[in-house]
Amino acid sequence: MLADLADLARDAVTTAGYLGIVLAMVAETVFPPIPSEIVLPLAGFEAASGNLAFVPVVLTATAGSLIGAWVLYALGRYGGRPATLRWGRILRVGPAELTRTEGWFSRWGDWVVLVGRIIPLGRSIVSIPAGMMRMTLLRFSLLTAIGSLVWNVLLAGAGYQLGARWEEVSRVVERYSDVAVALVVFGLVVGAFLLWRRRYRPGPVEGD
Repeated sequence: MLADLADLARDAVTTAGYLGIVLAMVAETVFPPIPSEIVLPLAGFEAASGNLAFVPVVLTATAGSLIGAWVLYALGRYGGRPATLRWGRILRVGPAELTRTEGWFSRWGDWVVLVGRIIPLGRSIVSIPAGMMRMTLLRFSLLTAIGSLVWNVLLAGAGYQLGARWEEVSRVVERYSDVAVALVVFGLVVGAFLLWRRRYRPGPVEGD
């Protein structure tokens, strides 16, 4: 199944060009099994080969990511938790993942949307609590576009540089994802501690 989806993403890029990239990135955002780790490096390779241009590759990939994120944002905003869990098997979102992401969003808000776009395991799910908690669409779109642009430049750029060895990018991303998640969790813990320390720091004693 996963191999078939990967082959479909490859075909979309190689046969439909920029439109294929948009459609593949929409699907990648809404249906996580379709990997951007294949779509973007391949698109970068196509740009290096002269079949596509790098800047339009990145822009169309970002547009596709944003459209897909809007779909999940709308699901969270208008369907809420019940609709999300009803479609959870397709979206690969379970109650535990949704609860955890809601907690992160409640505490960190903008940063979860922005940083979540460059974490392979969190790129899709962060859009749902943003909708559920009524983040404005403009703010959500801006943060999503910035985070997606960074991710797309990195992966498409890697494919552009590696050329015919573009498939190596997916193996690197697999290793990177574990490290990235660990770093983000560590950063959130440190940030929470600093906020707690600032909030509960004793004030100056009168007479000092």
